[in-house]
Amino acid sequence: MDFRPTQAVCIPAIHLHMTAATMQVSQKDFQKAQEQLKLLKKDPGNETKLKLYALFKQATEGPCNAPKPGMLDFVKKAKWDAWNSLGNLSQDDARQKYAELVSSLVSAESASQKKEASPEEGRHDGYETLIVTTKNNITKIMFNRPDRKNAINHQMYREIIKALEEAGKNDSTIAVITGNGDYYSSGNDLNNFTNVQPGEMEKMAKDGAVLLKEFVGHFIDFPKPLIAVVNGPAVGICVTVLGLCDLVYASDRATFHCPFSQLGQCPEGCSSYLFPKIMGLAKASEMLLFNKKLTAAEACAQGLVTEVFPDSTFQKEVWARLEAYASLPKNSLAVSKQLLRSVEKEKLHAVNSRECEVLTERWLSDECINAIVSFFQRKPKL
Repeated sequence: MDFRPTQAVCIPAIHLHMTAATMQVSQKDFQKAQEQLKLLKKDPGNETKLKLYALFKQATEGPCNAPKPGMLDFVKKAKWDAWNSLGNLSQDDARQKYAELVSSLVSAESASQKKEASPEEGRHDGYETLIVTTKNNITKIMFNRPDRKNAINHQMYREIIKALEEAGKNDSTIAVITGNGDYYSSGNDLNNFTNVQPGEMEKMAKDGAVLLKEFVGHFIDFPKPLIAVVNGPAVGICVTVLGLCDLVYASDRATFHCPFSQLGQCPEGCSSYLFPKIMGLAKASEMLLFNKKLTAAEACAQGLVTEVFPDSTFQKEVWARLEAYASLPKNSLAVSKQLLRSVEKEKLHAVNSRECEVLTERWLSDECINAIVSFFQRKPKL
């Protein structure tokens, strides 16, 4: 959704404590910020766009004066909430905050472009939501939406599928999945469910299930050792597919959370089958049915995580170990993995298919829609 304003700007009445010259400069800066916003190459994310939308409306029209949209009109309601949350913020202050926010976005993009000008060694081209590199016989697939806590949108799903396909065929010995920033991944980007018209719900659910089935299928079929390096909190789909990885190393600040029933959904990533096998039925039920969030130590004790490291030494210790693994005979590792997984592979694909069928039904249910609406209502105001 695009919140870049296009309407004409109205100059508000000059406050007595400000001179006309000051206002003129402020208005000029405001208009300049609007032009700079149009030149940004990267999408700043929906939360930032909502802030920009709200500040623009406040700056040009004053406090929110529009009727509140219906509950199921997610986009209009999110925009209304953002504008309404600004309360009685003055138009002058709104212009100032708008210009400051745009300036920070321009600076961040400029710094990012400078960094990209000298790309990391072995970096693969063609990815926007990931950083994929191959070095020292390791293909590293790094989730790269840190401003969104590495939430997985549709584009990221497709890019992870592509990265797994490439890593499975290239000369690397092992593949590693990790996250950029404070989070490993906050799971499914719930904006995947917004901006969908009522008549498109069934198509959205079916297309989403097809994409998810393909995504999980690539984890099931991955031919080499696949190792998760969980650098921070992990949620939802990024937790469930850990059962399909060969090793899971975690920082002691990582957490593992599957809030499926809270969102009116159900387990995926073969977790309905693998988690009871890994941790026992009672512990798996506590996590998958009742939304229990595990610490790294608890996840390790229950067998989901292989080993936990202090956050201060996590990267150094884990990557030293991974480089040692990557020096082992490549074909031997691949053949041995296939022997370990071959007995279960047919069963895992059947479980994946069934989970996606049930999820399609869940996504179309009133219970799931209402739960997602409630989630957005609970989110802190901008």
